[in-house]
Amino acid sequence: MLGYRQIRGYAIQTQEQLPLFGNRPIRELIRQQVGIRLPIRTVGEYLRRWGYTPQKPVRKAYKQDPKAVAEWLEKTYPGIERRAAKEGGEIHWGDETGVRSTCQHSRGYARPGETPELIVPGSRFSVNMIATITNQGKVRWMIYTGRMNAALFIVFLTRLIAGATKKVFLIVDHLSVHEAAAVERWLADKSDRIEVFYLPKYAPERNPEEYLNCDVKANINTDGLPKDREELQGKLRRFMQRLAKLPARVASYFEHKYIEYAAVPELKPI
Repeated sequence: MLGYRQIRGYAIQTQEQLPLFGNRPIRELIRQQVGIRLPIRTVGEYLRRWGYTPQKPVRKAYKQDPKAVAEWLEKTYPGIERRAAKEGGEIHWGDETGVRSTCQHSRGYARPGETPELIVPGSRFSVNMIATITNQGKVRWMIYTGRMNAALFIVFLTRLIAGATKKVFLIVDHLSVHEAAAVERWLADKSDRIEVFYLPKYAPERNPEEYLNCDVKANINTDGLPKDREELQGKLRRFMQRLAKLPARVASYFEHKYIEYAAVPELKPI
């Protein structure tokens, strides 16, 4: 009979050999190694017994440079943090996202064998948003349609510093729009009010604002799907207005293990 230690050893191997640590990949590896095909439920029971739980994976690009990420965590970001503290500034993390009419993670009750039905609009549509957050729970956002471009990014930056009482240290990814020549020219004479810094390439899991995006998409349509783009835009606006009044919820994004490096200093793990 296949033993506990043997199965556990093969299961743990899958973390290196397979993209996701799931029941089916583990079952397949066990079959390849020892010729036994276990029921999915049995594999799941083993995983639960060993303390594993089903979780949504963090996306990590295969092109990510571990050295660049390490330098960001150990040198670049701590340097930004020190400068912000010295200059009395505020660190904002920014990103763009698209919210679709079909975003929904809801479940419904039904009798066994009967699947709940969700009425959906006949066509798909979306709206876009750019937002920043701070580890104190502050949120700034702007809804827009169409594609982000340099002119639109400058509009957002203008609004961001207009409502800021401190110098903004803005951290974004390497989207070409963020590094456009027009943006660089706009920033050139505003270094006393705003500076822009860039995350390592292909490292979205290190941007706290990504967790805001997940929050939006998971909860915006909990009361039903929108009928048209105007309704979706209204739902997004109301969601963000409520979120702006919940700084503790926003600050909680920084509790994730990939983000805790950017938490309020006194709350960082030792």
